[in-house]
Amino acid sequence: MGLSTFPPRSKMDVESYSHDKSRVSSTGDEVVLATSNSEEGLVLESDKNGFFSRLQRFAGGYGVEERGVERVLEDERRDTRASKMGGVWLAANMGMPTFAMGAVAVPIFNLGFVDAALVIILVNLLGVLPVCFFSTFGPKFGLRQIVLSRFFFGHYAVKIVAVFQIITCLGWASVNAIVGAQLFHAVNSGIPGWAGIIIVASATLVVCMLGYKAVHFYERYAWIPCFVVFLVVMGAFIKSGEFDSLLPLATGPKERGAVLSYMGAVFGYACGWSAFSADYSVYQPSTRSTKEVFWWVFGGLMFPLLFVELLGAAVATALVKNEEYTTAYDNANVGGLMAAVLTPNVEPGFDKACLILVALSIIATNCPNIYSVSFSLQALAKQSQQVPRFVWTIFGTAVYVGISIPGYSRFESWLENFVLSTGYWLAIYVAISLVEHFFFRGGLHGYSGYDVEDITKPQRLPPGFAAIVSFLVGVVGVALGMSQEWYTGVIARLCGGEEYGGDVGIWLGFAFTFITYIPLRAIEGSCFGR
Repeated sequence: MGLSTFPPRSKMDVESYSHDKSRVSSTGDEVVLATSNSEEGLVLESDKNGFFSRLQRFAGGYGVEERGVERVLEDERRDTRASKMGGVWLAANMGMPTFAMGAVAVPIFNLGFVDAALVIILVNLLGVLPVCFFSTFGPKFGLRQIVLSRFFFGHYAVKIVAVFQIITCLGWASVNAIVGAQLFHAVNSGIPGWAGIIIVASATLVVCMLGYKAVHFYERYAWIPCFVVFLVVMGAFIKSGEFDSLLPLATGPKERGAVLSYMGAVFGYACGWSAFSADYSVYQPSTRSTKEVFWWVFGGLMFPLLFVELLGAAVATALVKNEEYTTAYDNANVGGLMAAVLTPNVEPGFDKACLILVALSIIATNCPNIYSVSFSLQALAKQSQQVPRFVWTIFGTAVYVGISIPGYSRFESWLENFVLSTGYWLAIYVAISLVEHFFFRGGLHGYSGYDVEDITKPQRLPPGFAAIVSFLVGVVGVALGMSQEWYTGVIARLCGGEEYGGDVGIWLGFAFTFITYIPLRAIEGSCFGR
């Protein structure tokens, strides 16, 4: 598109790579040479005999992945199946958190099934597009999403993105762990919430420490038992006869506000993978078709999101009239709700087996969060890069366990507020990234506007001033349109009922950022030539 004001610059053939054994790290504030050509990881030349390097080699001897946030070169690309990209997202979303996202439409947002279903279908179609789009960058450049984001935000401003990404990953991991703990509690009331959280976190930690191959292998099969369980839940619920597709719909400002707020929550959930989606396609060959990447990811996301969220919304309709379902939900939230569906309608003991399988699905949902949070932590600074990735994985796990345990008793408000808050900043991130790609890097003509060698050269990347100012303007849009327990924006009050209004913070944040970034980036490009 024709808004770029940058001077001519050298372009990179994205399919040509250096195969020299001397690798260049893409994460520190200065270039760091490495000496390993293995898929498992890079050993820093400057610290090969230091404590962290020795610790990394020791852990590598036990199968722990040594590779950090460094770029994956062409000769290291070992993924030959494009279906792996879809499998990751299929397993990550075929789980209880997705069911909960659908179920809260009734008790939290007070929607009927019809309006909830329309939101789920239409908003998910929109929310998954950024995830599919950013996934196509993985095979082209071999860069993790947080490093790739330097093309959009610059070398220094991207650290702001890294901080938000860390908060998002750990927050989502906390929400998911709480859902798993609720299921364990529904199976056996003697299992306290903290114990269920630790079970989920420990299993997730093991998979993520083993690395990329283990995550992909686990996710490739983990969705199957969960899909079978959800089919059983659907059959049991149909048998119960409790589904009410014609719940009376509210009317007027209150209904409008509820729909807008639920739209934001569904978008935040679907779009929540955007800021690390390229992490799971970096081992695909650079010759992989962009369309193939896009559609595999699209299918892997859309099928579980639609099926499981619609099932959750359908089951939640029984809360309106059935006191047993309501009691079960009050005692163990969505885990109790699922138990109320299964227990009277399947063979004794089979209900508990189903609940345990779904509880274990949280591992597949949390793996992308905990695997990717280590890359954002490494990308913060040269010093954090030198800490082995598995150490950051352990650190991240300890942090989200620490916030999950006290948050267990306030799951509903925690879920609603966190999902919406996640969507706020991701809308701003997506707006800046899309404008940079399509307006200033010739996005309609592929990836010719990117030179991968620039990723280690701050002087060749955007200065970041336009991104920071646009980000702040986007925050203003969010503040005007957000509707939370602790604050309701001026515009949000006009979009719904008197008390909380309707949450349009995501949409205003995106619009404010999009409109602001175009002229600011054009001026920045003219002034700095990059």
